[in-house]
This record gives sequence, structure tokens and C-alpha cells, in this order.
Amino acid sequence: MDALLLSRIQFGFVISFHILFPAFTIGLASWLAFVEWRWLRTRDTLWRDLFFFWTKVFAVSFGMGVVSGIVMSFQFGTNWAVLSEQAGSILGPLLSYEVLTAFFLEATFLGVMLFGWGRVSERMHFLATCMVALGTLISTFWIISANSWMQTPTGHRIVDGVFVPDDWWAIVFNPSFPYRLAHMVLAAFITTCFVIGGTGASYLLRGIHVEAGKRMLKAAVVFAAVTVPVQVFVGDLHGLNVREHQPIKVAAMEAHWESNPPGEGVPLILFAVPNEKAERNDLEIAVPKLGSLILTHTLDGDIQPLKSVPASERPPVKPVFYAFRVMVGLGMAMLALVACSLWLLWRRRLYESRAVLWGWRVMIMSGFAAILAGWYVVEIGRQPYVIYGLLRTADAVSPVEAASVMTSLIVFAVVYFTVFGAGFRYLVKLIRKGPHPHEPPPQRMHGDKTPARPLSVPDESTEAGA
Repeated sequence: MDALLLSRIQFGFVISFHILFPAFTIGLASWLAFVEWRWLRTRDTLWRDLFFFWTKVFAVSFGMGVVSGIVMSFQFGTNWAVLSEQAGSILGPLLSYEVLTAFFLEATFLGVMLFGWGRVSERMHFLATCMVALGTLISTFWIISANSWMQTPTGHRIVDGVFVPDDWWAIVFNPSFPYRLAHMVLAAFITTCFVIGGTGASYLLRGIHVEAGKRMLKAAVVFAAVTVPVQVFVGDLHGLNVREHQPIKVAAMEAHWESNPPGEGVPLILFAVPNEKAERNDLEIAVPKLGSLILTHTLDGDIQPLKSVPASERPPVKPVFYAFRVMVGLGMAMLALVACSLWLLWRRRLYESRAVLWGWRVMIMSGFAAILAGWYVVEIGRQPYVIYGLLRTADAVSPVEAASVMTSLIVFAVVYFTVFGAGFRYLVKLIRKGPHPHEPPPQRMHGDKTPARPLSVPDESTEAGA
């Protein structure tokens, strides 16, 4: 447990908390824009009530995402000072662009969206909601660009060990960026979609907020019927891109140790226990040639094996191998549930099928698990490099004592589980309570200068109905 390993664990722990909140708010902001648009088009009070309800959830999630993101950024200076020193001229501007073009946009219009109901015109309020949704997408653009450059670095030169930008277009739009951006945005939308659909299904199973539950579930089914298949297609393109630029990562994802004889192809390993010391798989269950079909789109194609590089150039195989199967397995479960739900919706039997409703309820957190699994594949799979092929992780860590990193890691763990655990518990209670069917819109009183507060919790406690 040296400073390098502890710093990696600490960064992984912090980013695992942080990524959940932006991923949720990216999709939730767009959902709010859709709900408010439906309210403006139909004047149906149920859409307005749903907007107020999910706005509260969005505000709490957004706040926790901001707090966790601030803590994460400090680690570049405390734990990864060498990375900041050598790559700061590239990563610094990219992260600054995110603040200037996205976070300020979100923060400016967020106040109008949360507190401007009844204080500004309906068009202005809807514009503010759309700007918040746009801000989350722009923020994703810059963050994924910075991370993608570390995966497939281009557009730079190295002067005295420092990465100097040569072509910002090549840096921003690096080879893996388009695929990773599309994959991440779709993952965020699908994550939010399953939370909304699972919430609606839960209401229907409990017999409360029935009309709201039906609308949320129907919207989730229709949206997921489009995005989940598209995500499968984008994931395939992303995999081909990774095979081209990071072949050893793909080999770790498939636990592919050595090339097979010509014409035999690569099997799809359904389950195995990778044995890194013996450089083989134990208890392997595989389907012949199917791996070649998926990875190369041919029946006899091959991929670069793990043994083609020294052990020091390989990522940890087990976590990458298992995390990839968790991500893909959850994706296939989502696809099956959505297909069944769409069929029942077409037959007008969706809301009566308790099996499908339970499926949505069980899968309510599946998007978060898939995002974490995918992120582990991406980040652990590029090891032993922090900037792929150019800067090793061991050379990027700050010269700090292991005891200092261990102390901060323990403090982070205690504070995070306390603060974010309480926040998550509050969100669960808020969602279980549900929207208020007859909540009137906030009214502006004569002479009242206090902004309307759609975030105000009702008089009764969230304990009611929990």
C-alpha cells in the first residue's frame, strides 16, 4: 500500500461518487425541459406537478455533484502534481473551458429555473430550463474531451518532458472523443430514463400517483426503446475504435492471452477466472468464433493478445474483464426489458403486467451500476499509463508520504459516506413520497419580493408515505 496505489484508490473512490451525480443530472435536465414543454403545450396540471417534483430531485443531485467535483479537482494538485506539471498546459485549458462555457451557463440559468416560476415569463422560464440542459451537455463535451485526450493523445509535442499543444482541434477532437462522448451522453440519458421509469413502476405497484406513474413509465419505455438500441450500436463502434488505438485494453476486456491458429477465430468468453501469474484463464466458458464476429466483424479475425507485450505493459486483467461483463450484461438486461415493455405498451397491457413493473423497479439503479462498470473498464484498462503510451501512472504521482494519502483517504471515506449517504437517503424519501397531484403553482403576492420557491418541501414531512 504505497503512495501510488493509495492515490489511485483515492481518486477512484472520489470519482466513483462524483460521476453518478453528473450522469443523473445530464439526463434529468433534459427530462425537465421535456416535461415543461408538455405543460406549456397541454396546460395539463399533472405535467406541471411532475416538473416541480423532479426539479427538487435535480437540485439536490446537482448540488452533490458540484461538491464532489470540487474535491476531485483538488487531487490533481495534491496527489497528481507531476501530471499537472507535465500535462497542465493541455488539461488546464480544457477544464477551464468547461467552467467558462458550461458551469457558468448552468449556474446562471439554474437560479431562474429553480426560483423564477411566477417571476419571469413562461417563455423565459422554459428558456432557462433548456439552457440548464444545454449546459450539462456542454460540460460533458469538455470533460470527455480532456479524458479522451489522455486515452488517445494527439495534437501535441513534448518539450523537456512537458506536453505542449500544437493543434487544439486535434487535441479536442482526438480519435476516441466522438465515440466516448456519444457513449457517455447516451449512458447518462438511459440512467435517468430507468430512474424515471422505475419510479413510475413503483408508484403503480404501490397504487399511488397512478396517473403520474403511467406517464413516467410510458415516457421511459418510448425513450429507452430508441436510446438503448442506439447505445448498443455506439458501443460496438466504440469497441472497434478501442481495438485500433488501445488493443491491449481490448485484450484485457476479453482475457485474450495468445493468438489462436489462423482461421480458428477468437471465442467469446462468457465466464472465466483470469490467472495473471500463469497467463491463462481458469474455468473458462466460451462460444467459438463469436468473439471474432463481435470484435472484428468477421468469423476468423484475431485481436492482439496480452502476451504480445511484457507483463509490465498490461493493465490488471481481472477488474477489466469482470467490469466489462457487468456493463454488457446490464445493457442486455435493459434491452430485453425495454423490448418486452414496448410490446406490452403496444398491446395496451403495460400497466397491468406486474412482472414488467417489477422489472423496472428492480432495474431502477441499473444505469448507475453500468456507468461505474464502464468507467472502471476505461480507466483501469489504460494502465499502466495515465496518458496512454506516453506517461506512466507511476511517474505522474506526487512525491507524498503513503501515510498522508491513507489519512486523507480515510477522511474522504467517512465524510463521503456521511454526507452523500444522507443526501441519497433524502432523495429516496423524496422520490418515494412522489409528486403532489393538486399542488398549485407558486403565486406572486402583491408587494411580495420573495422569489417563488418550487424547491420548498411541502408542509408534511417526507417521512409521510415512506
